[in-house]
Amino acid sequence: MISKETEIKLNKLKTRIADLHSLAVGYSGGVDSTFLLTVAHMVLGDKVIAVTASDDAFPEREYTEARTFCEEHGIRQIIVRTNPLEIEEYRHNAPDRCYHCKKAFFSEIKRIAGENGIENVAEGSNIDDIGDYRPGLRAVEELGIRSPLREAGLSKAEIRSLSKEMGLPTWSKPSYACLASRFVYGEEITAEKLHMIDRAEQFLIELGFIEERVRMHGNLARIEVPGPDIPRLASDDIRTAVYEEFKKIGFSYVSLDLKGYRTGSMNEMLNSKK
Repeated sequence: MISKETEIKLNKLKTRIADLHSLAVGYSGGVDSTFLLTVAHMVLGDKVIAVTASDDAFPEREYTEARTFCEEHGIRQIIVRTNPLEIEEYRHNAPDRCYHCKKAFFSEIKRIAGENGIENVAEGSNIDDIGDYRPGLRAVEELGIRSPLREAGLSKAEIRSLSKEMGLPTWSKPSYACLASRFVYGEEITAEKLHMIDRAEQFLIELGFIEERVRMHGNLARIEVPGPDIPRLASDDIRTAVYEEFKKIGFSYVSLDLKGYRTGSMNEMLNSKK
């Protein structure tokens, strides 16, 4: 059951989108961007396009889900092949890496929007993202990209509730961040390393660990899973299988983070220096 407050926010979102007349949505296939794209399509119809990046930091499974969703819902999607590794600040994994990547990507979306007669560009951050360290939002503001979910005051929990009410398959999907977020700041990001992380996380998913992260510290893999999943991962059979597979992938050492899964754990080092 959706609360009255959430319903008011949803109506506010629809009004905001209607006022934009036409919209290009940066679409990753995640919870927030899927919800935003769906509502925008409901309000604006074929005056909405989805723009999805395809690069080494975007796993094939995420790309496939995003493409399938647009096909099933009759939403026009434009796939953009990007290479953020060409950006020095991104490749060297500076703390503001996301700023440079987002600026390049949304600049490209603005170009595509203009070529297709689309007036506005939007991204899917929500009100909960304001308190986190998200340098990418600086690029969003500089480029004049709209953030309708934040403008409507919608939280992640409300977006999940509304998505469930609307029958969207993403309502219970775990939060996702691009694979570049798995590196300790200052470590060079390469296509090979991104593929290593992708293979490692895919292996954990196939073992049934839905919420997981594999963080890379040099040649060491630090695995994060929710606290209740730690005993299973540490059991002899699973532990051995994970170790052997990660060694094949190319990691010299494999560790289990006892604090458990949490988003943005690489930012903890930044916070500790303040």
